[in-house]
Amino acid sequence: MRMIYMYFIPLTLIICIGLLCWSFYKNKASFWNGFLFLMTLFALTGNVMFFSLISNSKILHSVFLILTLLIMIVLTLIYALHAVLLIWNGIIVWRRENHSLANLLTLIIGVFLLIYPLLSFLFLRKLIPKPYNLMIEHFTEMSSFYIISIFLIFSLSVWICNFYRPKPDKDFIIVLGAGLLNGNEVSPLLASRIDRAIDFYQNQISVSGKHPLIICSGGQGGDEKIPEGVAMRDYVLQKGINPDDVVAEDKSVNTIQNFAFSKKTVDRYKLDPNNGIFVSNNYHIYRATAYANNAGMKISGIGSKTSGFFLPNAIIREFIAILMRHKLANLLVILLFVVIAVADKL
Repeated sequence: MRMIYMYFIPLTLIICIGLLCWSFYKNKASFWNGFLFLMTLFALTGNVMFFSLISNSKILHSVFLILTLLIMIVLTLIYALHAVLLIWNGIIVWRRENHSLANLLTLIIGVFLLIYPLLSFLFLRKLIPKPYNLMIEHFTEMSSFYIISIFLIFSLSVWICNFYRPKPDKDFIIVLGAGLLNGNEVSPLLASRIDRAIDFYQNQISVSGKHPLIICSGGQGGDEKIPEGVAMRDYVLQKGINPDDVVAEDKSVNTIQNFAFSKKTVDRYKLDPNNGIFVSNNYHIYRATAYANNAGMKISGIGSKTSGFFLPNAIIREFIAILMRHKLANLLVILLFVVIAVADKL
């Protein structure tokens, strides 16, 4: 039996790695990438555990024990302090960013998680009679497990899609716009996107000699004096880029239109719509890839760095957007949980 496990367990890890590599090759921004990466971690853990147990090496046993303890300590601290960490992050975002509802997400979630045990005790133990309190409790447990699981897989998928390294042979680079400062100035966040595009542009020219077209995509918001695309193009030109290699798309008002109108520019210049890339912030690449594909461009994106303090808030916002894109499927899952909770406690 041990011999069977010695072949089967490593084979499981090899299969998971192979499926992950194939999935990433086919689609850089796929939910399956995060799931398969998680399965690969489980398979790797199983391999380490199995071979540590059957080994006679005391050093290997000690290393495995220390790693296990460290992982348990880290997970315990995260579980115990997650509400405090979210509140702390929310306060930082509140101080450094504008005071919009979207920027309050981590603060709101942190406060809710902090008071949830009290609310649960009051409502499920004191106010709501049996068996209804048990139904609600069972439904809450299933829903929480579902949300946490898909959020973990989503976060891994977002992280994985940023490992994409495009070949220096592209016809175009689409830079997705963001809000302007004082109505006409490129913000630091937007500048990071443009600089990332310029870095790729210059690297491609130095490697292959091919000049890609930089498409600065962004319309004019209600509080902006000029379109984002125009401000972005001016910024690019100030960096000494050939004016013939830069064009402004100044009609779009959201990411979907960014790609739809940029596709028209690509067609107008008679470029291959599947031989390009787009640039946005690293947290936005996953969702934006789907919009690019829907616009008729089978392209992937490269991400610019996002300030660490803003990343948790941004990831949660992206996650909510993904949930809303698949709201029917998620609604059916929630309804299934309701049925299970009611049937189980009747």
